[in-house]
Amino acid sequence: MGPAGGDSMTDSQPRRIICKLGTNLLTSGSDRLDPGVLEAVVRQVAELRLEGAQVAVVTSGAVTAGRARVGVSKTRSSVGARQALAAIGQAQLVQRYDSLLQRYSLTAAQALITRGDVTERRGYLNVRNTLLRLLQYGVVPIINENDVVADEELRGGAFGENDALSALIANLIDADLLILLSDVDGVYDHDPRSHEEAKLIPVLRNPGSMMEAAGDVDERSRGGMRAKLEAARRASAGGTEVVIASGHEPNVISRIAGGERLGTLVPADTTIRDSRERWLLAGLHNGEGIDLDQGAVTALTRQGRSLLPAGITNVRGQFERGDIIQLYDANDIPVAVGISNYSSGETMKIRGKKSSEIAEALGYSYGSAVVHRNNLALLPRTD
Repeated sequence: MGPAGGDSMTDSQPRRIICKLGTNLLTSGSDRLDPGVLEAVVRQVAELRLEGAQVAVVTSGAVTAGRARVGVSKTRSSVGARQALAAIGQAQLVQRYDSLLQRYSLTAAQALITRGDVTERRGYLNVRNTLLRLLQYGVVPIINENDVVADEELRGGAFGENDALSALIANLIDADLLILLSDVDGVYDHDPRSHEEAKLIPVLRNPGSMMEAAGDVDERSRGGMRAKLEAARRASAGGTEVVIASGHEPNVISRIAGGERLGTLVPADTTIRDSRERWLLAGLHNGEGIDLDQGAVTALTRQGRSLLPAGITNVRGQFERGDIIQLYDANDIPVAVGISNYSSGETMKIRGKKSSEIAEALGYSYGSAVVHRNNLALLPRTD
């Protein structure tokens, strides 16, 4: 039975579920993993799996587990030190999940993913096929970023405390439901840490509209509410319903999967998207992209046109030709993702120019569009 009020998480029980667990939840605010939290999570995951659902877990906590294992005090560490701690802790983390799942005659499978694994469509499909096969085997994938070879998350980059990774996995495996668990009750209309009058938002159809009210990154976590909102927006755009809720709520996973209204629900976008669009939406970003003027935003979102250089006002970060980038409106909200025909340096040189002036500015041309409409996927609008 779905939640009251017409915004159900599916007409029937969700068949494929992803649970994302943040560091603050797994540690209960301490400097080591909380065994009670892990046991409660695994019990609920096992119950859902034994009821017939396919469940994957996206987990943080490897660095914390590694620090506890070798007795390193909690101080700000270099990226290299955090990579070493992640290598130590990842083994401890997966072993804990596997030993707990074995109590229910279930098996864990470790899946460590980097940005490079899924940037190319072939790699994306390989990861997708592997995860789907694991789910078909009845195994519970335990997914994390491979911090030993990719340091973006440790720098607060690509996956942002694995929130973006969970959205990627949702698009990869066509998940019905993504549950983002943290130490907060959901999305508030204002930051509850500084506004006593802040109210919980039970249903949020436009996650991007709350970006400015979102809190910042804290010391243990590499994410924050803004990262969760962006993950929710990206996952819901791909057709997955998302719930942001407190992991400290008793039996929160089972209750949400059963249709009870907890936290904040972000309904799935009903737009039917092909597999290429889902790949583009799942693309991982460190914020690289292009700022657009209002004319370009209208051309993309309402007229189905390609992005021409005349509508570009600025370039963010470094990217190469063929990279998946984000396209931002004047309010700093991503309106689309797409494959760039030009590098960031080239785009800077041709921004604001007519397409007929590209060859003169660069000495060559890869075409009139910076992002062609066939290589573009729109994000749900926030107006």
